[in-house]
Amino acid sequence: MKIIAFAATACAFALLCAFLPHHPYSIEMQISRSATIDSLGACQGAKFLDGTVYLYGDREVGMMRTYHVQNDSLVYTGHEYRFTQDGKDVINHPTGIAYHKGMPVFVGNSVRLNKEGTLWKALIYQINWEGFLKTGTLDNNLISTIEDDACIQGCRPEYVKYKGKWYVATADYGNKGNEVRLYDAALLAKASKTSEPGMVVKKFACTPWVQNLCYLPEKNILVLIQNQEEGRKWRFTYVDLAKSLDEGTASVIKVSETDKPDELEGFTFLKNDQNGVAVTSSRSNNVHCMKVNW
Repeated sequence: MKIIAFAATACAFALLCAFLPHHPYSIEMQISRSATIDSLGACQGAKFLDGTVYLYGDREVGMMRTYHVQNDSLVYTGHEYRFTQDGKDVINHPTGIAYHKGMPVFVGNSVRLNKEGTLWKALIYQINWEGFLKTGTLDNNLISTIEDDACIQGCRPEYVKYKGKWYVATADYGNKGNEVRLYDAALLAKASKTSEPGMVVKKFACTPWVQNLCYLPEKNILVLIQNQEEGRKWRFTYVDLAKSLDEGTASVIKVSETDKPDELEGFTFLKNDQNGVAVTSSRSNNVHCMKVNW
Protein backbone atom coordinates (compact mmCIF):
# COMPACT_ATOMS: atom_id res chain seq x y z
CA MET A 1 0.00 0.00 0.00
CA LYS A 2 1.47 3.36 -1.03
CA ILE A 3 0.39 6.56 0.72
CA ILE A 4 2.95 9.39 0.65
CA ALA A 5 6.33 9.45 -1.12
CA PHE A 6 9.31 10.61 0.90
CA ALA A 7 13.08 10.34 0.54
CA ALA A 8 14.78 7.18 1.84
CA THR A 9 15.72 7.20 5.51
CA ALA A 10 19.08 5.46 5.20
CA CYS A 11 20.74 7.66 7.81
CA ALA A 12 18.06 7.00 10.40
CA PHE A 13 18.22 3.27 9.73
CA ALA A 14 21.99 3.26 10.09
CA LEU A 15 21.69 4.96 13.48
CA LEU A 16 19.01 2.48 14.50
CA CYS A 17 21.25 -0.49 13.67
CA ALA A 18 24.21 1.07 15.48
CA PHE A 19 22.31 1.22 18.75
CA LEU A 20 20.52 -2.14 18.73
CA PRO A 21 20.36 -3.41 22.33
CA HIS A 22 21.92 -6.71 23.32
CA HIS A 23 19.39 -9.54 23.10
CA PRO A 24 19.69 -13.34 23.22
CA TYR A 25 17.95 -13.79 19.85
CA SER A 26 19.95 -13.67 16.61
CA ILE A 27 16.92 -14.30 14.33
CA GLU A 28 17.82 -15.30 10.80
CA MET A 29 15.09 -15.58 8.14
CA GLN A 30 15.32 -17.48 4.85
CA ILE A 31 12.84 -18.19 2.09
CA SER A 32 12.42 -21.95 1.71
CA ARG A 33 9.91 -21.94 -1.15
CA SER A 34 8.15 -19.38 -3.32
CA ALA A 35 4.92 -19.88 -5.23
CA THR A 36 2.25 -18.05 -7.18
CA ILE A 37 -1.23 -18.09 -5.64
CA ASP A 38 -3.84 -16.56 -7.92
CA SER A 39 -7.28 -15.02 -7.35
CA LEU A 40 -6.12 -12.79 -4.49
CA GLY A 41 -5.71 -9.57 -6.44
CA ALA A 42 -2.86 -7.73 -4.77
CA CYS A 43 -2.39 -9.82 -1.63
CA GLN A 44 -2.42 -7.57 1.45
CA GLY A 45 -1.76 -9.92 4.35
CA ALA A 46 -1.75 -13.34 5.96
CA LYS A 47 -3.11 -14.75 9.23
CA PHE A 48 -2.69 -18.21 10.77
CA LEU A 49 -5.55 -19.32 13.03
CA ASP A 50 -6.37 -22.80 14.33
CA GLY A 51 -4.37 -24.64 11.66
CA THR A 52 -5.64 -22.52 8.75
CA VAL A 53 -3.85 -19.83 6.76
CA TYR A 54 -6.02 -16.87 5.74
CA LEU A 55 -4.76 -14.80 2.80
CA TYR A 56 -6.60 -11.58 2.04
CA GLY A 57 -6.36 -9.12 -0.83
CA ASP A 58 -8.04 -6.45 -2.93
CA ARG A 59 -9.28 -8.20 -6.03
CA GLU A 60 -12.41 -6.73 -7.69
CA VAL A 61 -13.62 -6.54 -4.07
CA GLY A 62 -11.84 -7.03 -0.76
CA MET A 63 -11.69 -10.77 -0.22
CA MET A 64 -10.08 -13.64 1.67
CA ARG A 65 -9.28 -17.31 0.97
CA THR A 66 -8.21 -20.14 3.28
CA TYR A 67 -5.36 -22.65 2.88
CA HIS A 68 -3.93 -25.66 4.64
CA VAL A 69 -0.19 -26.12 5.08
CA GLN A 70 1.37 -29.18 3.44
CA ASN A 71 5.14 -29.30 3.89
CA ASP A 72 6.35 -26.07 2.22
CA SER A 73 3.14 -25.48 0.29
CA LEU A 74 -0.28 -23.92 0.83
CA VAL A 75 -3.25 -25.91 -0.45
CA TYR A 76 -6.47 -24.02 -1.20
CA THR A 77 -9.43 -25.29 0.83
CA GLY A 78 -12.01 -24.06 -1.68
CA HIS A 79 -13.40 -21.48 0.74
CA GLU A 80 -13.56 -17.83 -0.36
CA TYR A 81 -15.00 -14.89 1.59
CA ARG A 82 -15.91 -11.42 0.39
CA PHE A 83 -15.84 -8.27 2.48
CA THR A 84 -19.10 -7.10 0.89
CA GLN A 85 -22.53 -6.14 2.20
CA ASP A 86 -25.59 -6.34 -0.03
CA GLY A 87 -23.15 -6.95 -2.88
CA LYS A 88 -21.32 -3.67 -2.21
CA ASP A 89 -17.57 -3.65 -1.63
CA VAL A 90 -17.11 -2.51 1.99
CA ILE A 91 -13.58 -3.47 3.12
CA ASN A 92 -12.05 -2.90 -0.28
CA HIS A 93 -8.40 -2.79 0.85
CA PRO A 94 -8.06 -5.07 3.92
CA THR A 95 -4.93 -4.23 5.91
CA GLY A 96 -5.03 -6.47 8.97
CA ILE A 97 -7.12 -8.90 11.02
CA ALA A 98 -7.11 -8.63 14.81
CA TYR A 99 -8.33 -11.93 16.25
CA HIS A 100 -8.08 -13.27 19.79
CA LYS A 101 -10.43 -15.94 21.09
CA GLY A 102 -13.27 -14.51 23.16
CA MET A 103 -12.62 -10.90 22.09
CA PRO A 104 -14.09 -8.68 19.35
CA VAL A 105 -12.68 -9.23 15.86
CA PHE A 106 -11.48 -6.20 13.91
CA VAL A 107 -10.46 -5.82 10.25
CA GLY A 108 -8.51 -2.81 9.00
CA ASN A 109 -9.15 -0.94 5.77
CA SER A 110 -7.49 1.94 3.94
CA VAL A 111 -9.71 3.92 1.59
CA ARG A 112 -8.11 5.88 -1.26
CA LEU A 113 -9.43 9.46 -1.33
CA ASN A 114 -7.74 10.64 -4.54
CA LYS A 115 -6.62 8.99 -7.74
CA GLU A 116 -2.97 9.88 -7.08
CA GLY A 117 -2.99 7.73 -3.95
CA THR A 118 -1.64 10.51 -1.73
CA LEU A 119 -4.71 10.83 0.50
CA TRP A 120 -6.18 7.93 2.47
CA LYS A 121 -8.78 7.34 5.17
CA ALA A 122 -8.27 4.59 7.74
CA LEU A 123 -11.21 2.54 8.98
CA ILE A 124 -11.53 -0.36 11.42
CA TYR A 125 -14.49 -2.72 11.12
CA GLN A 126 -15.80 -4.90 13.92
CA ILE A 127 -17.24 -8.07 12.44
CA ASN A 128 -18.96 -11.28 13.53
CA TRP A 129 -16.09 -13.60 12.59
CA GLU A 130 -17.99 -16.88 12.96
CA GLY A 131 -20.90 -15.55 10.95
CA PHE A 132 -18.58 -14.20 8.27
CA LEU A 133 -16.89 -17.59 7.88
CA LYS A 134 -20.28 -19.28 7.72
CA THR A 135 -21.97 -17.06 5.12
CA GLY A 136 -18.93 -15.79 3.21
CA THR A 137 -19.97 -12.10 3.25
CA LEU A 138 -20.47 -9.25 5.70
CA ASP A 139 -24.26 -9.44 5.33
CA ASN A 140 -25.61 -9.44 8.91
CA ASN A 141 -22.03 -9.79 10.13
CA LEU A 142 -20.84 -6.17 10.12
CA ILE A 143 -21.17 -4.97 13.73
CA SER A 144 -19.65 -1.49 13.60
CA THR A 145 -17.41 0.85 11.62
CA ILE A 146 -14.79 2.92 13.45
CA GLU A 147 -12.90 5.80 11.88
CA ASP A 148 -9.24 5.45 12.83
CA ASP A 149 -8.62 9.18 13.08
CA ALA A 150 -6.01 8.73 15.83
CA CYS A 151 -3.69 7.26 13.21
CA ILE A 152 -1.21 9.21 11.12
CA GLN A 153 -1.32 7.10 7.96
CA GLY A 154 -3.38 3.92 7.76
CA CYS A 155 -4.17 1.08 10.15
CA ARG A 156 -3.28 -2.61 10.46
CA PRO A 157 -4.89 -4.12 13.58
CA GLU A 158 -3.34 -6.98 15.58
CA TYR A 159 -4.00 -8.20 19.13
CA VAL A 160 -1.06 -7.88 21.55
CA LYS A 161 -0.64 -8.39 25.29
CA TYR A 162 0.72 -5.69 27.57
CA LYS A 163 0.93 -5.96 31.37
CA GLY A 164 -1.48 -8.88 31.45
CA LYS A 165 -4.18 -7.35 29.23
CA TRP A 166 -4.95 -7.78 25.54
CA TYR A 167 -5.11 -4.67 23.35
CA VAL A 168 -5.54 -3.94 19.65
CA ALA A 169 -2.28 -2.63 18.19
CA THR A 170 -2.06 -0.80 14.88
CA ALA A 171 0.62 1.12 12.99
CA ASP A 172 1.25 3.71 10.27
CA TYR A 173 2.62 3.17 6.78
CA GLY A 174 4.35 6.39 5.66
CA ASN A 175 7.73 7.65 6.85
CA LYS A 176 6.77 10.72 8.86
CA GLY A 177 5.79 10.44 12.50
CA ASN A 178 5.22 6.69 12.41
CA GLU A 179 3.77 5.08 15.54
CA VAL A 180 2.50 1.80 16.88
CA ARG A 181 -0.58 2.50 19.02
CA LEU A 182 -2.49 0.35 21.49
CA TYR A 183 -6.28 0.70 21.59
CA ASP A 184 -8.53 -0.50 24.41
CA ALA A 185 -10.44 -3.34 22.71
CA ALA A 186 -13.62 -2.95 24.81
CA LEU A 187 -13.80 0.77 24.08
CA LEU A 188 -12.95 0.22 20.43
CA ALA A 189 -15.90 -2.16 20.08
CA LYS A 190 -18.25 0.65 21.14
CA ALA A 191 -16.49 3.58 19.45
CA SER A 192 -17.15 5.56 16.30
CA LYS A 193 -13.67 7.14 16.27
CA THR A 194 -10.31 6.11 17.73
CA SER A 195 -9.71 9.69 18.89
CA GLU A 196 -12.36 9.26 21.58
CA PRO A 197 -11.13 9.66 25.21
CA GLY A 198 -9.28 6.70 26.68
CA MET A 199 -8.96 4.87 23.38
CA VAL A 200 -5.20 5.19 22.87
CA VAL A 201 -3.63 3.48 25.88
CA LYS A 202 0.07 3.51 24.92
CA LYS A 203 2.17 4.12 21.82
CA PHE A 204 5.73 4.15 20.57
CA ALA A 205 7.59 5.66 17.61
CA CYS A 206 8.83 3.30 14.90
CA THR A 207 10.62 3.26 11.56
CA PRO A 208 8.85 3.82 8.19
CA TRP A 209 6.75 1.77 5.81
CA VAL A 210 4.97 -0.63 8.19
CA GLN A 211 2.63 -2.80 6.13
CA ASN A 212 1.40 -5.17 8.83
CA LEU A 213 2.00 -6.45 12.38
CA CYS A 214 2.64 -9.95 13.71
CA TYR A 215 2.73 -10.74 17.44
CA LEU A 216 4.52 -13.57 19.27
CA PRO A 217 2.87 -13.80 22.71
CA GLU A 218 5.29 -16.42 24.09
CA LYS A 219 8.23 -14.05 23.57
CA ASN A 220 6.24 -10.79 23.81
CA ILE A 221 7.82 -9.74 20.53
CA LEU A 222 6.06 -7.64 17.92
CA VAL A 223 7.23 -7.97 14.33
CA LEU A 224 6.87 -4.92 12.11
CA ILE A 225 6.41 -6.15 8.55
CA GLN A 226 7.90 -3.34 6.49
CA ASN A 227 9.39 -2.12 3.25
CA GLN A 228 12.89 -0.65 3.14
CA GLU A 229 11.62 2.00 0.72
CA GLU A 230 8.13 3.09 -0.27
CA GLY A 231 6.53 -0.01 -1.78
CA ARG A 232 9.83 -1.85 -2.31
CA LYS A 233 12.17 -4.35 -0.64
CA TRP A 234 11.54 -6.43 2.43
CA ARG A 235 12.22 -5.62 6.07
CA PHE A 236 11.19 -7.44 9.26
CA THR A 237 11.80 -5.50 12.49
CA TYR A 238 11.55 -7.50 15.72
CA VAL A 239 10.84 -5.28 18.75
CA ASP A 240 10.52 -5.90 22.48
CA LEU A 241 6.88 -4.85 22.88
CA ALA A 242 6.82 -4.07 26.60
CA LYS A 243 10.09 -2.12 26.53
CA SER A 244 9.01 -0.20 23.43
CA LEU A 245 5.73 0.84 25.04
CA ASP A 246 7.43 1.78 28.32
CA GLU A 247 10.11 3.87 26.60
CA GLY A 248 7.95 5.38 23.85
CA THR A 249 10.23 4.32 21.00
CA ALA A 250 10.88 0.98 19.31
CA SER A 251 13.26 -1.24 21.30
CA VAL A 252 14.68 -3.16 18.36
CA ILE A 253 15.89 -6.73 18.86
CA LYS A 254 16.73 -7.55 15.25
CA VAL A 255 16.22 -6.19 11.75
CA SER A 256 16.08 -8.86 9.05
CA GLU A 257 16.11 -7.82 5.39
CA THR A 258 16.10 -9.56 2.03
CA ASP A 259 17.09 -8.43 -1.44
CA LYS A 260 13.61 -9.18 -2.78
CA PRO A 261 12.65 -6.08 -4.80
CA ASP A 262 8.84 -6.31 -4.57
CA GLU A 263 6.39 -4.97 -1.99
CA LEU A 264 6.19 -7.04 1.18
CA GLU A 265 2.62 -6.81 2.50
CA GLY A 266 2.22 -9.35 5.29
CA PHE A 267 3.69 -12.19 7.32
CA THR A 268 2.37 -14.75 9.77
CA PHE A 269 4.01 -17.44 11.83
CA LEU A 270 2.51 -20.90 11.43
CA LYS A 271 2.33 -23.64 14.09
CA ASN A 272 5.50 -22.39 15.78
CA ASP A 273 7.91 -19.48 15.67
CA GLN A 274 10.26 -21.25 13.27
CA ASN A 275 8.05 -21.33 10.19
CA GLY A 276 6.07 -18.59 8.53
CA VAL A 277 4.47 -17.30 5.35
CA ALA A 278 5.25 -13.93 3.77
CA VAL A 279 3.06 -12.39 1.07
CA THR A 280 3.56 -9.61 -1.46
CA SER A 281 1.33 -7.64 -3.79
CA SER A 282 3.03 -9.11 -6.88
CA ARG A 283 0.96 -11.03 -9.43
CA SER A 284 3.46 -13.91 -9.51
CA ASN A 285 5.70 -15.42 -6.83
CA ASN A 286 3.55 -13.66 -4.28
CA VAL A 287 3.60 -16.25 -1.45
CA HIS A 288 6.79 -17.36 0.30
CA CYS A 289 7.30 -20.04 2.93
CA MET A 290 10.02 -18.95 5.36
CA LYS A 291 12.28 -20.52 7.95
CA VAL A 292 13.08 -18.51 11.06
CA ASN A 293 16.15 -19.46 13.12
CA TRP A 294 16.38 -18.06 16.62
